This record gives sequence, C-alpha cells and structure tokens, in this order.
Amino acid sequence: MNPPSIMAMADLATPMSLRVAATLNLVEHAGNAGATAEHLAARTGTSAPALRRLLDHLVTIGAFNLDPESNRYHPTDLGAQLHEDAPEGIKPLLDINRAGGRAELAFVDLVETITTGTPAYTHRYGREFWADLDAHPELRHSFDTQMNWRFQAQAPQIAERFEWSRFPRILDVGGGDGTVLTEILRAHPDVRGQVLELAPTTAAATTRFAAAGLADRATVVPGSFFDPLPAGADAYVLSDILHDWDDDHARKILTRCREAATPDGTVVVIEPGPGVGTAMNLFMLMCFNGKERTIAELTALATDSGLSLVGSGPVSEERTALEFRIVL
Repeated sequence: MNPPSIMAMADLATPMSLRVAATLNLVEHAGNAGATAEHLAARTGTSAPALRRLLDHLVTIGAFNLDPESNRYHPTDLGAQLHEDAPEGIKPLLDINRAGGRAELAFVDLVETITTGTPAYTHRYGREFWADLDAHPELRHSFDTQMNWRFQAQAPQIAERFEWSRFPRILDVGGGDGTVLTEILRAHPDVRGQVLELAPTTAAATTRFAAAGLADRATVVPGSFFDPLPAGADAYVLSDILHDWDDDHARKILTRCREAATPDGTVVVIEPGPGVGTAMNLFMLMCFNGKERTIAELTALATDSGLSLVGSGPVSEERTALEFRIVL
C-alpha cells in the first residue's frame, strides 16, 4: 500500500470547491434535470468560464457528472449531500455565508492561533465569534439552526437516558431554541422547565414550546449565563456550553449555576464524549478559544467552582453527562 500523500492531504482546491458549490446553491439550481455552466452562471451571478472550471473539478471529485451531449452538469448522489434538504444536514457547515461555514474559513489564519494562542476567528473577522453573531442577525439565525440540527438525534436520547424525573424544575442554561428541553419535557410529563438564552433566540424557543404543546410547562428567560441566574431550580443544565469557552469562562458559568442552585440542587453538564477527534478540538481553539475536555478536566473545573461530582455516564451516542452537587 502506498503511503498517503501530504500534498493530497493539504490540497485546498477540493474543500474550497465544495464550499463554494454549497454557497452558490449549485445542486439546487442544477436540479434533477441538470444545467449548463451558462445557465448556472446566470442563476448565481457568476462568471460562466470561471464557473465551468469549478464544475469540471466537481466532476473530477465525483460531486457532479457532465453529459457531453447536452453539456449539462448533474449532481451525483455524493453531490446531493450539498442540497439544503439533504438528510446529512451538512450544508450550513459549508456555506460560507452562514455561521458554520464562515467559522471554518478562519482556519486559513491558524498560524495566528498557534503563534499567539488566541482565536484565528477574531484575527480574520475583527471580532470574537459571539460578537459576530450579535452584529449579524443572519449569522445568529444560521447558528441557532445549526445547533438545532446537531441535536435532532441527540436530544431524544438525552431525554430518555438520564433520570430527569428527579428534578421538578429544570433550567436549561444557554439552551438555544429549546430543542433539548422540549424532548426532556415530552419524556417526563411531571417536569417543568425554563430556557435561559440571549434575547435574539428567545422567540424561537417560545415558538418551539408552543408548537410542542408545552407552553404551560416551559418558559423562556432572556439573559446571559455570565450574569446571575434565576434561583431555585432543582437542576441547572449546561448542554454543549463549556467546550465553547476557556477555563476561566467555564468556571464563571459553573459558578453562576452553583450560586443560583438550592443547597440540594444539581448541576448537569452534558458535553461531547471522549471520542471527539483532534480536528474538532483544534477547531474549538481556533474559533472560540474553547476546548474539548475529559471527565477529569471537567470535574476539576467544577471542583474549583464549588461543585462535587456525583456520577457520569453516556446519555447519547455522542454525549456524556456529569452530575454535580454543591459542596456545603
């Protein structure tokens, strides 16, 4: 077997071609009937000769086929994954006009992160990721949509594989549009809950709860997890929150939960499991200055914040839950 080629691994033409194809909606514009380069250029407002070169490379890598008689380009089964409605749901991660795809492009400034230890995202775009979402509502909306997609399969598992019924009142801290809390309340009819989230996302959570018939058991509180939290919940849930932040910020979030909890309250931390790859860990550093942490590392942060580990275990195919109690 021949050893892998460093040049093949480092090639940027293919990943950027796929990202541009997603951004320009080439699969949607071509449709089942296919389309010529000229037609696609007219639909996308691009240069036909340049677009043809892009399409030819997409043919080379197997994302499109070219009919030599009609000069029409057709998406293959592989290329169809770039469609907005494809079940793989990867388009938001590639479209450079959306939060996920835009963040990935900051990898071109990775040397800045490795040199300074600070996020390349800030170097490239002039502001931190979260400030960028605040400045561009369309990015905020695409980020919320991406998070919703990411938890579609995970949320029902999280709801069923953890004993949420022990907690009459749950506060999902930074819970987005309520995807996880909705599944928890569906699975545990005696539980009530709130989502605490920044104001731009609260309307989406309210809409989700109403659509799920949970308006009488689920409410939304606008706010930041760096500020004092609503007090008195039986469980404070942090789902995919801590890995977005460095250790100092993670301690502040955990401390806010401890401050708000009752003396016998619980803090439940749900994070990606130990199988998270090195590429994702590098992305978290590059984009947020965040970190994928081991159970031991999360426990150490919680201990610093006045919390004690009660137990931990998998709650979905890709998530681990850690249960903490207040140290009295």
